Amino acid sequence: MEGTTFRVTNDMLASQGQRFGNYLIDLGIQYVLIFILALLLGIFANLTGNFELGIWLENISTVESYLIGVVILIIYYSLMEIYFSRSIAKYITKTIVVTRDGSKPDASTIIKRTFCRLIPFNHFSFLGNDGRGWHDSISETYVVKKDFFDQKKDLFYSFDEIGKEQE
Repeated sequence: MEGTTFRVTNDMLASQGQRFGNYLIDLGIQYVLIFILALLLGIFANLTGNFELGIWLENISTVESYLIGVVILIIYYSLMEIYFSRSIAKYITKTIVVTRDGSKPDASTIIKRTFCRLIPFNHFSFLGNDGRGWHDSISETYVVKKDFFDQKKDLFYSFDEIGKEQE
């Protein structure tokens, strides 16, 4: 096996159902985070007597609401995938983000992946034949079934151990 490199194959990719589940669960989590943020800002406004903040929260515009959602999306996915290679939904569906060679993506790759999520209709792009979304293909990442991926990767690298002398 010297000179060969592990590669993600199509059978390791998360199913469309898992991808759709990831989208819905993560979207729900983002709404909860926005609700918590608004609640905390409201409490802060009342405790400090900052009535302008309270009035702004009550009369938030559609554009402001959208921008807050974008900021939450960027922070949520960036932090989760940089540190864990998984969002909360990916833990639930037992999937993980990896690069072509099966390694953990670096921070710049995750940032690119996260910003690609802002492309209009990106959330429908994973419904294609290969189950990879634009945020996957542009960032050159893959969402795989973690258990199956780990088995295949362990098996691949176990062949490297065959023939090596034990010390």
